[in-house]
Amino acid sequence: MSGFGRCSLAVILPIISAMGIQCVPVPTAVLSTHTGGFDGFVFRDMTDFISPCCKHYKELGIKFDTIYSGFLGSDAQVDSCLEFFGAFPDARRVVDPVMGEDGEFYQTYTPELAERIKELVRKADVITPNVTEAALLLGEPYRRELPESVAHGWLERLCRMSRSAVITGVIDNGVYMNLCLDGITGAYTRIEWKPLPASYPGTGDIFASVMTGRMMLGDTFEQAARTATEFVRSAVEVTMGNGQPTRNGVEFEHILGMLKE
Repeated sequence: MSGFGRCSLAVILPIISAMGIQCVPVPTAVLSTHTGGFDGFVFRDMTDFISPCCKHYKELGIKFDTIYSGFLGSDAQVDSCLEFFGAFPDARRVVDPVMGEDGEFYQTYTPELAERIKELVRKADVITPNVTEAALLLGEPYRRELPESVAHGWLERLCRMSRSAVITGVIDNGVYMNLCLDGITGAYTRIEWKPLPASYPGTGDIFASVMTGRMMLGDTFEQAARTATEFVRSAVEVTMGNGQPTRNGVEFEHILGMLKE
């Protein structure tokens, strides 16, 4: 949960709730701001909180349709996520491997966590890495421009780790795309989108949240990815020109109505 900057649980909660789905948050870390563009942020690791939550939910007899993991604050939290997956085996497992962007790890990432996140990905039904995260998961060098043919090969390898995967932010010869491979049906989807002259933090969280919610509402893998792509672009579009620093994130609140059935 980042208090300022519109990312992580600060966007996940309202987006999933707007789709009429109860969202049960279990913070992995609490930060005063996100880590991109802010100095001196306050960080609190919540590892000791996660496992007791899982045990409590089991005692209460609560059932979950989906377990969705995002930012992890330490490698020990992978064990906590795996515990949740094991405790609720009937739930869809969505892993957003929040590792980095622009070819670099986020500031809080350690080599141990980078290796262990692969273990979590192998238990996932759906993963939603950006190009940086896909490269890190596969041990490939980061390429800002990534030919679609290469990205397709990456997707096939990612689907040998998880069941299905989306790589967001692929750029091939000036064409911007989100690429999807349904590892169950083998269906490959290319979703083109027109870039806007601005870049904001939190868009990956927004994409994964919309996609997760739409799948829970019955959309196909492809439909969910298309809706998530459209929503992220619309959120960026309504934010541009507001005079605020980009580190403040996108003003998605204005378009939450798009997500209501």
